[in-house]
Amino acid sequence: MMLDLTTTSLRWHNRRSSWRPLREPFDPTCFAVEPLPRVAEARRFIEAHHYSRSFPVALACYGLFERLSPFQSDLAGVAVFSVPIQPRAGAAYGAGDAAFCDLGRFLLLDRIGSNAETWFLARALRQLQVERPSADGGPSLVIAYSDPMPRTDRAGQVHFNGHFGGIYRDSSALYLGRTRARRLWLADDGTVISDRALSKLRNDETGAGYAYETIIRYGAPRRGIGEENAAYVTRALSEGPFRSMRHRGNHIFCFPLGGSPARREMRRKLHRNLQKPTRTDGC
Repeated sequence: MMLDLTTTSLRWHNRRSSWRPLREPFDPTCFAVEPLPRVAEARRFIEAHHYSRSFPVALACYGLFERLSPFQSDLAGVAVFSVPIQPRAGAAYGAGDAAFCDLGRFLLLDRIGSNAETWFLARALRQLQVERPSADGGPSLVIAYSDPMPRTDRAGQVHFNGHFGGIYRDSSALYLGRTRARRLWLADDGTVISDRALSKLRNDETGAGYAYETIIRYGAPRRGIGEENAAYVTRALSEGPFRSMRHRGNHIFCFPLGGSPARREMRRKLHRNLQKPTRTDGC
């Protein structure tokens, strides 16, 4: 029987995605949401369990802690609010010059029931508003992207099933449409070679060295002496063990922040812009 991704909740463990049925029983007295002031703790959790093995540039991180005993709790989920992948996305979606951030990572372990998602996300958003109020330069909205396209390794094993943002809909997020279709490059294990990393390498931007070592690690050939960056990237993608995949675009959701009047006004702005065709890329 085919899995219905619209009636299930995405979970992770050791970089493998799995699913929980929606609206499972959930006991909030066994959980707490706390800030993670040490970004390294959030990074270790995300890199250990998320298929991308990558961590965004974090602005604020929050953890979902499961109480295992009166004196012991375990980190069971992480929400990462991050620097926007596309700095102009807020304006493109109708938010003008309002400050915004991305929900760069949102991950729960596979033992946690599905109803924990909306409970965790609501409290993480609430704490973000308190710690970084928009009146003091904090974000006025959070943009979240859901990726519906599965990823497989070269052997056909599924590493990421795709998801349609059901948690965001259940959390009353405003749906803004889809990003532009694009082509992705996948390594043998199904990892996406970041478009931004390839761009840095092509243009010799800050981070080009790290991007070069990354594709080498995934099997790309070494750059030739005197070889131009753009020519090298083209050759590496064609000669290395990479596969291209046509991606139809991510789904886009938005959470306005602030008091009720501010949230209503932001929703009005975004609604007015929904008829416009322009969309930026995001992931």
